[in-house]
Amino acid sequence: MLMNPTLDNMRTLKLFGMLKALEAQSEIKEIEGLSFEDRLGLLVDAELLARENKQLQSRMKTANLRLSASIEDLDVQTSRGLDRGTVAALSTCDWIKRTRNLLVTGPTGAGKTYASCAIAQKACRAGYTVVYERATKLFHDLALAKASGRYYNILSSIAKKDLIVIDDFALAPLTDEQRRDLLEIVEDRYNRKSTLIASQVPVDHWHDIIGDPTIADAILDRLVHNAHKLCLKAKVSKRKESHGDMEF
Repeated sequence: MLMNPTLDNMRTLKLFGMLKALEAQSEIKEIEGLSFEDRLGLLVDAELLARENKQLQSRMKTANLRLSASIEDLDVQTSRGLDRGTVAALSTCDWIKRTRNLLVTGPTGAGKTYASCAIAQKACRAGYTVVYERATKLFHDLALAKASGRYYNILSSIAKKDLIVIDDFALAPLTDEQRRDLLEIVEDRYNRKSTLIASQVPVDHWHDIIGDPTIADAILDRLVHNAHKLCLKAKVSKRKESHGDMEF
């Protein structure tokens, strides 16, 4: 059998996983001992794995996570507000399947961003679409989008993601425009998709940070009542542990 035409056809069909596996098989003498069905199965498995990896890379690129973090590397300590049971539950991504929210709070240096990115990365690995946003940049981008006519396109894109991570939320009181933008986002996602918000401000204070009581009630009603809460603690800033007395 002439291999070159077959390899060329695989390239044409974009069966790159099969192509690479077939080329590898041709260099293994022992492979001749396998049946046609077994060899074909290996090729199909290789193609499936290649496509899954490509899709994962695409989801990770779209997510644009701030940190390269893995849920398996989370510092599991009950004293920090993290235990193995909580991490195991988050790892299943069942809360995303059930369109629940997750609120991550804690002081500066407690590891909120790392934990949020680790959880989001696990969601990507589980096949969910994710996008990471810092609150200030998100609101800035939405303000620019209104001027360019892309506002509703961006809101539509956000609404389609299985999980949005909004980091550094509530660092400053929201403006009227910002709280209305946030209401649009949470309204689109309520009982449809999941939202993860990370903040150094306790959830009990968010109402005051959001501002307008009516809008704050509407936002929090859609965020808090169906949310899991992860309260991180840190006696020593995780940054100080890594960098001595250096401040960021």
